[in-house]
Amino acid sequence: MTNGIHKARPFPLEKEIPGISVKTNQEHYKLYQGYVNKRNEIEEKLKTADRSKAAATYSEYGELKRQETFNVNGMIFHEIWFNTIYGGDGVPKGEIVEQIKKDFGSFEAWVEDFKATAMAARGWAWLVYDLSDHRLHNYLIDLQNIGFTAMCIPILGLDVFEHAYFIDYGTNRKTYVENFFKIINWDYVNKRWEFAKKVGELYKASEL
Repeated sequence: MTNGIHKARPFPLEKEIPGISVKTNQEHYKLYQGYVNKRNEIEEKLKTADRSKAAATYSEYGELKRQETFNVNGMIFHEIWFNTIYGGDGVPKGEIVEQIKKDFGSFEAWVEDFKATAMAARGWAWLVYDLSDHRLHNYLIDLQNIGFTAMCIPILGLDVFEHAYFIDYGTNRKTYVENFFKIINWDYVNKRWEFAKKVGELYKASEL
């Protein structure tokens, strides 16, 4: 059970996914629940933390604030992750595919770059819409609160922390990355792209 404001979302954890075992997803989900629980715990502790002793070298308040963003992103990233891997057949479709072709030169060029990003990352590879130039980019994340630029909206993420694939692939991350493209739910990815476009239009209109 998740106690607090934020609740873990349900996903069909008994459903078989090609290339990712039920056991992996069930264990992975426990980690996601942990992020949700820790976010709640940290937000509760921040209510009474001593702000007068805040310090960059060490302070209770400082450590709570550092781990706050780690767990917030851990929660959000994994919600996108599970929505991406359930219910898809890996067949690219929709407007996001055309935008990928536009911003990367071709869909194949994007796939090549995304795979390389995933192999180089310690944590995540993300396809994002960057409001600073209104283009899609593949960005690398080493820790969940280190790596994103300020104006990014995540579209599609691949978890490459070892917990995401070690049960099924051992150290063979390359095959795991290759197989990811066979299960992407492009309907969900397109929904995230629609959201990103709307935010982009508002940002352009605001001239911030």
